[in-house]
Formats: sequence, C-alpha cells, structure tokens
Amino acid sequence: MAKSLYETLNISENASNDEIKKAYRKLAREYHPDVNKSPEAEEKFKEINAAYEILSDSEKKSQYDQYGDAMFNGQNFSDFTRNYNTSDLNDLFNSIFGKTGGYNSAKNFHFGGFGGYDGFASNDIDLDIEASVQIPLQTAILGGKVKITLNHSSFELKIPEGICDGTKLRAKGKGRKLGNMTGDAIIAVKISTHEGFEIDGINLIQDVHVPLKLMLFGGEMTIQAIQKKITIKIPKNVQNGLKMRVENMAFKDRKNNKQGSLLLRLYVLLPNSDNFSKELQELMQKEL
Repeated sequence: MAKSLYETLNISENASNDEIKKAYRKLAREYHPDVNKSPEAEEKFKEINAAYEILSDSEKKSQYDQYGDAMFNGQNFSDFTRNYNTSDLNDLFNSIFGKTGGYNSAKNFHFGGFGGYDGFASNDIDLDIEASVQIPLQTAILGGKVKITLNHSSFELKIPEGICDGTKLRAKGKGRKLGNMTGDAIIAVKISTHEGFEIDGINLIQDVHVPLKLMLFGGEMTIQAIQKKITIKIPKNVQNGLKMRVENMAFKDRKNNKQGSLLLRLYVLLPNSDNFSKELQELMQKEL
C-alpha cells in the first residue's frame, strides 16, 4: 500500500512522533518561502505542512496508516496537494477525516508577498545559531569582550569574569532572521591555555619554578598570578610537583555558586653549579 506522506517528510512508516516533528522542522526551514526563493518552494512548503498536519495527529495518522494513498483518490500525496488550493484542501480534509479532524485552519497558507507566514508558529522554526569562540585564558579569568562575526555581521560578546571552559552564552537577536522573527546566537566558549597553565575543572593549575634554597629550607615567595601578585609561604623540604592551593582565584561555577582554586604546582629551579665555589661544590657532592 502506497503511503507517500512519509516520503514527503523523508521518514520511515514507523517513525516516532519526535522523528516526525524533527523531520518537519528541518524541511519547513528549508522550504519556507521567506528563506527559499525557488519557484517551487511555496508548493513544497504547503505539501510539507499538509503532511505534518496529518502525521502529527494520532487519529488522522491512524486512518492514513490504514488506508494509505487510497484516501487521496489513489494519487501520490504531492500530486494530490498540487491539485488544490489552500481553501480546497481545508474543505477536502474535513470531508476525508471528519469535521473535527480536518485541516487546521490556523495553518492556512497566507504568504502576503512572502513578508511572513501567519500560520507557521515561531517555535516550529529554529532560528537560533550555534557557534563557538576561542578566548585567551586571561580573558576567561578577568572577563572582557570578544568580537563575533556571524551571518556577515559582527557584534561584541561580553565574557563574564571566571567563565568556565565550554560555557554557552546567548546573544539575543543575533541568530537567523525570518520575516519579523529573529533567533539568538548560542556561543560555546573555548579557553585556550598557554605554557605553564592547565585547566582542571573549575580549578587552574599554574607552574611555579622555585629556587633550590626555598625548596630545601622554606620561606616566602612572590608570584605573579593572572589577577594579581600573591605571596606564598613555602614549607621546608618541598617535593617536586607539590601543589599549593589559593582559594577563589580560578573559574566560577555559577550554577552551584562556587569558585575554583588556583593550584600552584612547585618545581625546583636548579642553580648553575659552575657558579659555586670549589669548596661548596665539594661539600654538596659529599652531603647530597
């Protein structure tokens, strides 16, 4: 039994409701006359909407699954819809499926010079754009602005202080346009690190090279972090790779209202032994 409605939406006969809706939205975006200026777009758009009107309604779909294209006088659905105008389709669907199950008059096809489609609900067209932007580590920690170019236009995107890698920011009104509707731009933020830094969740690891004397005997050392200079106290006999924590100096988890820590990873900075006196060299060789 021929069932060309499914072919119209490019789906299988056992497609789920979600699959039907997804296929409809994809094709509707492609053939909407405000977007697609080809001569056949209006007819194709009408055909897609009519097919969805039937397959998205459980009662009408059940009838169609039982009788197939025989309900359309044995015609292919595409040929069937092209033989009728919008008002004819409305009356015809009422007669085929019954008055209560007929073609939804709220979805009649009024194009008005293609300035906008009155019946196509705005939530049926996804006008949002997804994109990504690479930002420096310093901008992620301190916040700032970056320039974004989408759809041949540019705008500045505000980066909040302490933004986490992978965070998605919404830029209102920067998506696709359709008639009087405009979507948003959903921008995924990617943080680029440089040598000496490593991202660990909401924490930031910074490598610090410490003179041998401090690693052995301890003491204070001033370090330049991204935000400011900080002074840390290094204990005696520190092992290479030890991490010292400075709280609330990394990325911000805004969902859980937490801020990560700066983890200072200590590495010994060995002196040039050629600069030691002969006596000190001999002593170190003996004691170390």
